[in-house]
Formats: sequence, structure tokens, C-alpha cells
Amino acid sequence: MKLDRREVLVGGGMAALLGLARGVGAQTPAGQTSEILFRNVRVFDGVSPRLSAPTDVLVRGNQIAGVGRGATSTARVVEGAGRTLMPGLIDAHCHLEFFNLPVQEFANDIPDFLQVRQVPGARDFLMDGFTSARDAGGPTFGLKKAIDQGFVEGPRIWPSGALISQTSGHGESRPINDLPSPLARPLTPHEKAGYVMVADGVPQVLERVREQLFQGASQVKISVGGGVSSNFDPLDVTEYSEEEIRAAVGCAQDWGTYVMVHGYTPRAINRALDCGVVSIEHGHLLDEPTLRRIKDMGVWLSTQPFLQDEDAIPTAPGSANRAKYEEVAAGTARIYETAHRLGLKVAFGTDIQLNPNAGVRQAYYLPKLVRWYPPAQVLKMATADNADLLALSGPRSPYKGVLGRVQAGALADLLLINGDPIADINLLSDPHDNLAIIMKDGVIYKDQSGQG
Repeated sequence: MKLDRREVLVGGGMAALLGLARGVGAQTPAGQTSEILFRNVRVFDGVSPRLSAPTDVLVRGNQIAGVGRGATSTARVVEGAGRTLMPGLIDAHCHLEFFNLPVQEFANDIPDFLQVRQVPGARDFLMDGFTSARDAGGPTFGLKKAIDQGFVEGPRIWPSGALISQTSGHGESRPINDLPSPLARPLTPHEKAGYVMVADGVPQVLERVREQLFQGASQVKISVGGGVSSNFDPLDVTEYSEEEIRAAVGCAQDWGTYVMVHGYTPRAINRALDCGVVSIEHGHLLDEPTLRRIKDMGVWLSTQPFLQDEDAIPTAPGSANRAKYEEVAAGTARIYETAHRLGLKVAFGTDIQLNPNAGVRQAYYLPKLVRWYPPAQVLKMATADNADLLALSGPRSPYKGVLGRVQAGALADLLLINGDPIADINLLSDPHDNLAIIMKDGVIYKDQSGQG
């Protein structure tokens, strides 16, 4: 059965959106069996540096029922013919609600149109082989619910909700002529839509963190330093006081989860570490003493391959934002090289923003890491390692079960690849031709195995 179809939103977007429905809570598309045997596949299990010898993997319902020769199935059998079976990829830092939006649409268009517009984007995300996503800021609660209930196709989502920022921080979206703020400041359009929330002082920070948890955030994101795409905070700025960061961390801990922080510099990140933060996002300007401290504390470094290439974050030529990106990109090789040498826990993410070609370019990010890591370690980073990071959400994790591994009892998020991605990781750069099967939660969403 081939499910690799392209939905197009036409003639009334919401009606088309609902037309994708398979039914609330549906787990298996009509006609698809609940038991599938992958026979004679080589397995990358998410951990081992080598593929297995040819073996069999049995999926029953939404779990892997067994791995090994001799399994039988009365339902569907997929002949692997020596192809590779591996866990679905995990993007640990993405923005599903604006990763592929043109800048002008994001800045000016109707919020509910932007929500509907992201439906095909979520499917593109899945069709690149990414079956899970830790969303690092944006109004993904509704999109996640629509995916989980079977109305649309997309990855599992661990939502953060709105990025929480101080005034003149990375989440600030007001023009400067809106200052000074009135005592009862109205929300900006991006705050109303849930992309960002500005909060100053412990009471406001607590309120905004609790609002994200109220809506179903699996972790919370705050900004502790300057950013590339924001206009009023240079990279060297340290944001939020210790009291404010501790308030956010304590609130998240009370809910059984954690805080992830946006920041680049040693001063900002060391302050966050002092306050109990366990996931550092970006960090491209960190020095070796700070990286050693991250390693010693067992904290995650969730960084991205920002380079001076076709995937550079869009900025205006000659602008301060362009200069900030150039400084960050200059630190990319050093941060990966040092993190690898020191043995840090490094998560893989893309952080693609406002790139209309994101559905194509996302597949090119993971292979970039072989400049600094062996291919098997790169694959492990985007599967088993990222799954361990997702597990930090504890009771707030929206999905129960083991991810990122091919083992008995794990959730059946699987990719069948035409070739050996350890020998040639660039196979993942062409998911259209090289991903024969994409399975999430035991459901096949793409089938080009040639065996219907």
C-alpha cells in the first residue's frame, strides 16, 4: 500500500485540512495491517557503530515485538533484500510553526492562516525521515493535537510553547518607537499568536512559564543571551537575572520537566548552569572551560551546524543581524571539535527558520556533521541520543515508550533505507529516492518498498 501522496490545501483551507482526517484517535490507515515483518534487513539499532548482519524485525501494533531470525508473521512481510532498517530521525531543535515561512508572511499574515499553512510543512518534515521533533518555540499545541489525533500527518512533537524572553531580549518583537511601555502593555501580534512572550521579573516569568505548561508544554524555553534574528540584543548581552532563571527552572521542576535556554556566550551559559538548566541551545561562542563545566555537570549541548552556506539564517546584507550570524557561524567548527574531543552529550537539531525551501533543505543538515563526527556517531546523535534528551521531559513527555532504538519493546518509528547510511550518510540527503519506508507509531506513511 502506497501512502506517499501529496495533499494540497485548496478551495477553503480548513475544509481541506479536515479532509486529511482519518478519524479522531485513528492509529492505522484503512487497509493497513497491525503486524509487519521486515525480513532480511541490516539494522542500525541507534547505538551500535556497525550495522547488524541480515536479520528480521517484527512490528506488532505500535511497538517492535522482536528482533532476530526466525520471526514469522501472518500479516504483511517486507523483504529487506539487505536494505537498512533504522530508528526514525529526531530533530531536537526546530520551529515547526515557522521553519518554512517566508519572512514577510511570518511578519504580516493572519495567524490562523499561518497555522493552516504549516500542515503540509509538518508532512514534509515527516517525509524527510524525522518522526519526532522537540519544538523550540512556537504555537505548536494545536498542530500537535491534530497530528496525534490523526487529522494531519507529521512528526511526534515535544512542544515548548512560546519562547520566554525579557524586554529587549531574543523574543522582543516590538519596534523601538513603541517605547516606553505603558504599565498595562498590550501584547504584540507574535505574543498573541504564541510565538514569544516577554516577561520581566520573577512574578511575570512564573506566570508565563506556567501558561506554557498549562497548554501542554513538555519543556520550557527561555532566552538567556542575545540572538541572531532579534534586533535589539547583541550576542554578548546576558539576559535574565539569576532570580528570574531560577524561578523558571524551579517552576519546570515542579512539573517534572526542565528548562532549555537559548544563548551563545560563556557568561550567559554559566549563569544558566548556576541556576540548574540542563539543556543549552546553540552555544557557538563558548570557551573550553565552559564546555568542560557542561561535560562535568552532565548537561546537554543542543547545537546546530550553522555555516556560511545555502542554509544560513536569512539576514539583511550589511545588517547587524548578518554580522551576528557571521560571528556564530565562525564558531561552529570550534564548538563541534571541542565538544567531540571532550565527550559532551551533544544533541542534533536544525533550527531552520523562515526558509521557504526548508522542506528540501532539512535533509541536508545531518550529513554536515561528518566533518566532525564519524557517520555512525552522527546517526546515534539523531536517534538514541536525542531520544535520551526527549526523555528529560519525564511525566510531561506526551508519548510513553522507548524511542530512537531498534529493540524489542521500543516504539515502532522506523526508516527502511535503500543502502547503508553508515557507509554513505548522504543517502539521507535524498529522502525521496532513498527512504523506502517511513513508519511512525507502527503506521506506514510512505511506502516505496516495491512490495504493496
